[in-house]
Parts: sequence; structure tokens; C-alpha cells
Amino acid sequence: MKSRVLFGAAVAICASAAALSSAFALDYRPAQIAQLQGLDKITARISTFEVPVGQMVKFGTLSIRVDACYRTPPEERPESAGFLEISDMRDDANGTVEQLFSGWMFASTPGLSALEHPVYDVWVKECLSPVDPAADDTAEQGQPAPVE
Repeated sequence: MKSRVLFGAAVAICASAAALSSAFALDYRPAQIAQLQGLDKITARISTFEVPVGQMVKFGTLSIRVDACYRTPPEERPESAGFLEISDMRDDANGTVEQLFSGWMFASTPGLSALEHPVYDVWVKECLSPVDPAADDTAEQGQPAPVE
């Protein structure tokens, strides 16, 4: 009998913890433009550039493709997350392309899933939407919303 009471209490605690954690889950909304920052470690220059979702941009020898970008609404804790694919396109005789990163980057924690490269750093600064809010509803995204 005592084990049933303990088991019931454990189930109740787990259920309340799950409900509490879902109450604080962020409400991500799709955005159409990823604002990225890149650091050239050789020159110590930081560049800010915007990449529409589904398109690619070059930064030094890097090729950066943004597959998805999500942000929280203004009334919630500010957070932006983008799904990036980053490759290094070297200027050697073979035209070597090396995939360096593929995954989610979060603006609030750039070191959580960082690009590891000896010359460049890239991180998500923010996800932006065009001025027309109706355009936000029609955007199709390539990846599901991120999970923290």
C-alpha cells in the first residue's frame, strides 16, 4: 500500500513538472530573414549581413545557407533561432568543399552550437520579418520550430 502512495506521489510530481515546463515553453514564429554576424579573426572585423530564408551568402571562404529562422513574439522573452548550413569553399586546385556546421543556432546562446573554424566565426543575431505582417503568414519554412 505504501509503495502505491509513493508511486502516485511520484506520478503527480512528474506531471506537475511537465506542465510547469510546458507553461514556460517559448512560442516561436517563423521569420523570413536571418540577420547574422560574422567575425574575421585575422582582421578582427565584425560584419552584419541579412540572408533570406532558403538562400545562401558568402562570408570569406564560407558559404552560409539559412534553411529556417524563428523568433519569439515581442511579449515573450526575446529569442531567435536559425537553422544554418555552413561549408568552407577552399581555393585549392581541387575546389574542396568541407561541411563545417549544420544545425540550430540560438541568438541568446551563440556558444551552445558554434561554428568551429580557425579564421571565421558566424552566429545568429536576430530573425526578422518584412514590414507587411500578412507576408509572415505565407512564408514556408524548411525546418520545424527549434526545441530548447
